Amino acid sequence: MADKSADAFRTISEVAETIGVPQHVLRFWETRFPAVKPLKRGGNRRYYRPEDVELLRAINRLLYTDGYTIKGVQKLLKDKGAKGLLAEPATLPVSPAVTSLPETAAPGELFARVTQPTAVDAAFVTSLRAIRDRLAGALAQA
Repeated sequence: MADKSADAFRTISEVAETIGVPQHVLRFWETRFPAVKPLKRGGNRRYYRPEDVELLRAINRLLYTDGYTIKGVQKLLKDKGAKGLLAEPATLPVSPAVTSLPETAAPGELFARVTQPTAVDAAFVTSLRAIRDRLAGALAQA
């Protein structure tokens, strides 16, 4: 893959390796995101254009880094289009709030290791604690 030009088409295995997702995920995304349309040749072999690869990277970032759902990404694609989605920067700041955790940490320990919380981190921790409390209450009733 290193000897290909930047404009060369990529196979599904090359794209899967580049993005870091299994091939079946790329096939699944084709069914959920109409903007992902690889060129199909004989034997249904998929060839991805460079813009397809960039769109898949953006979808991967939105789903696995920014925390969007599939429906959320579908709405973004519908509203902004593929080009608008590619122009959009990452929406969440990437800052490691947790330094290191022991292999088995009690729920309270997870939040005790936050270093210098910001307003965004504090709101996030508060919402996570509320979710934890709701789950504990639901489990107690079960």
